[in-house]
Amino acid sequence: MKQFALILALFSSILLIAQDTEQEETTSYKKRVLESTEIDFLTSYYTQDGDNAAVTGGIGTEELTDLTPTIVVSIPLNDDDVLTIDAGISAYSSASSSNVNPFDGNAAANPFVASTGASESDILATFSGTYSHSSDDRNSIWSANAAIATEYDYFSIGFGGSYTKLFNEKNTELSIKANVFLDTWNAIYPSELRSLPSFIPFNDESRNSYSIGLGFSQILTKKLQGSLSVDLIQQEGLLSTPFQRVQFADVDDFVVQEFTYADDIERLPDSRFKIAVGGRLHYYINEFLSLRTFYRYYTDDWGINSHTASVEVPIKITDKFTVYPSYRFYNQTEADYFAPFNQHLSTQEFYTSDYDLSNFDANQYGFGVSYTDIFTKLHIWKFGLKSIDLRFRQYERNTGLSSSLFSGGVNFVMD
Repeated sequence: MKQFALILALFSSILLIAQDTEQEETTSYKKRVLESTEIDFLTSYYTQDGDNAAVTGGIGTEELTDLTPTIVVSIPLNDDDVLTIDAGISAYSSASSSNVNPFDGNAAANPFVASTGASESDILATFSGTYSHSSDDRNSIWSANAAIATEYDYFSIGFGGSYTKLFNEKNTELSIKANVFLDTWNAIYPSELRSLPSFIPFNDESRNSYSIGLGFSQILTKKLQGSLSVDLIQQEGLLSTPFQRVQFADVDDFVVQEFTYADDIERLPDSRFKIAVGGRLHYYINEFLSLRTFYRYYTDDWGINSHTASVEVPIKITDKFTVYPSYRFYNQTEADYFAPFNQHLSTQEFYTSDYDLSNFDANQYGFGVSYTDIFTKLHIWKFGLKSIDLRFRQYERNTGLSSSLFSGGVNFVMD
């Protein structure tokens, strides 16, 4: 927490200096931050497959599908204030999580075959609200937000806020944001461990996350804009997933049907500190072509270091249609506590076979197309169609995991 306090103090000083040196603007006319109520209908369909399910100890099917419809409503309360409400559900079906109890299906238990029990699917419901206020000169913006999320074995509440300052004729922007999330698990353990007297469940099922983010954006030339960001996250509490299995190399395997029983569940430290530093460069080549690049470095005290680099090239086909080819590369080192199936030792304090914490490289290829009409000529009842956005992303990890994401959004403006 000392790192938080030091950076927060430094950033506050920068904002005060910028505020003191900025020349006050006086205008006789003030444009509304948001002219009319806007409604976004968003949806995504995600599917993945692989052979390293953490639920079954690092081997087994990772097949999963997820459908996420969302609605976002932005309401101008007056010239300066906007209220944004975001509500959605995530309905998923997971072959791996179905094997929390692999014996409640109609076939022999097998880590590569989905069971048909109640844990095969679930629904996550989310609701959040954000209130933002802009100063008269539009050089200062502050916001406050709150969120709630719930599913069968998980509940979360969150709250936070942000402050943004623009100066140098709005060519320079500084921002700070902070959020707190308070989560509670209703821990569900692998079926074969629940009745064992030797099994030790978690005595604390809460998890708290605290984050602070700092941002700096600068218009460098008429065609080039750059930005830098720093994000710090501190997590405390139950950071293990209760239903993810671990098998020990120094303990004899116990196999029933075609399924290896767990020797224990995933156990990880009860704290984690994360740092991410990123930068963006956007270059306007001409009226038809732009270039957007991004890089981020991430590190944490679990031993993971990662690099993310991406490029997107918006190509304007007509005044209203733009296509977005993109590519993203990611690689990371493995966590100190990771080992594959049946390679941990029972003498270790912490252990996981979750391949999300392993060493891997990943490539993501994307393509999108958008339609934009700022004059909203097409109407449906009292709503004018402002934009349509459709995207596809294909993700490939060198551990064998692959996924596809289809997403789309429609933006309407109320007359």
